[in-house]
Amino acid sequence: MAELTPEDQQILCTQAIDEGEPGTVLRDFETLLAFIGDNTPTVSPKHHLLPMGSLAPLNTQMTHPIQLGLKRPQQRAYAYLHALYLLLRATGLTSLTGDGNTPRLALDDDGLASWRGLNPTERYFTLVETWLLRARSEIIGEHMSPFRSPIADWDGFFRRIPTGGLRIAGDKREAERLVYVPGHLTMAMLDLFGFVTIQHGTPEAGQGWRIVEIRRRPWGDALLHLVSEALQSVDFLVRLDTEGEREFGNLQALIQPYFPAWQGNLRLSAHAFQDGTYLFNVSLGRVWRRIAVQGRHDFDKLSAGILDAFAFDDDHLYTFSYPSRFGTLTSIHHPALDEPPLSSEVRIGDVPLRPGASITYLYDFGDRWAFDVRLERIDPVDRAMRKARLLESHGEAPVQYPGADDWEA
Repeated sequence: MAELTPEDQQILCTQAIDEGEPGTVLRDFETLLAFIGDNTPTVSPKHHLLPMGSLAPLNTQMTHPIQLGLKRPQQRAYAYLHALYLLLRATGLTSLTGDGNTPRLALDDDGLASWRGLNPTERYFTLVETWLLRARSEIIGEHMSPFRSPIADWDGFFRRIPTGGLRIAGDKREAERLVYVPGHLTMAMLDLFGFVTIQHGTPEAGQGWRIVEIRRRPWGDALLHLVSEALQSVDFLVRLDTEGEREFGNLQALIQPYFPAWQGNLRLSAHAFQDGTYLFNVSLGRVWRRIAVQGRHDFDKLSAGILDAFAFDDDHLYTFSYPSRFGTLTSIHHPALDEPPLSSEVRIGDVPLRPGASITYLYDFGDRWAFDVRLERIDPVDRAMRKARLLESHGEAPVQYPGADDWEA
């Protein structure tokens, strides 16, 4: 791990930050914000990706549009746009509206107002921090090894780039390697933040992004040397694990001595408790039950209602999992697991659910019964309801312990 040099410190102290320097991330991020604000686009049901019809027009508005030889390129093919979309979702500046089949992406008014109040330096480092600490690949449906991280990919890739640059054109092996390590998404991030310079190549039929050469920039080396030791330390990661998504500014103390303009941080509005009668459609395959539960009831009561509706016993552990406002998977655990948040301490109305949203209820870690719990609507409060209520049944519930009678015999 390289140490910060006097040359690095000089670069950090003299680097200007605006819409075009050291990279174009602020300019291109504003382009994406404007598109979401003007259109409130319908996004894909599972990973909430942008509509395919919008990708090519948006790509042309990027500072560095990618030319492709693909007939129907998906979002990931437009690496810069894909990277910017990951940053946007991971900041929490968007919210989902609409139902489960046709969700729409909208800007969060409070979050956007806070973003507009930040200066260019604060915005730039908010996005750097978002990438390094919050932008998990699961948000956009990508899968990454748990042993990899943005900072490790950045560091490892820089070690591969010679002083004179990494030549890709004509090197099929290197071109194929880049697709996986560090991946086109990471390379786009590095270019957007101004850490590298990428020379684009001419598209070829049936091929994606073509790269001629990649060069490290001194700014990328300097900032990497500043943050890498902290980001790979155990103490920092432990603190981040407990405070991570609640507040921005985890890197401020480290970076602010070189960039005193970083004074403020992005602030997001907290979810307000929403009471009411929550109507859930709970299904196992084609078998389903409609269950009502009050927003003031905790998730342990919802668990009991589901098990009663399917005639299951309650002798096993469970977790509820749902996507957070950032698109990451959040879990609520059985009280006996001693791993907060606990289902006995989280009320239904504490979780930002919208009609059409689904929760996965995983019951019995041995047999792994995975129930889909979809919120249909929220009706007025029923003060007389003391526990979850079964409203409707469809299909015969599966046998919880197949073959149990034979085993007892």
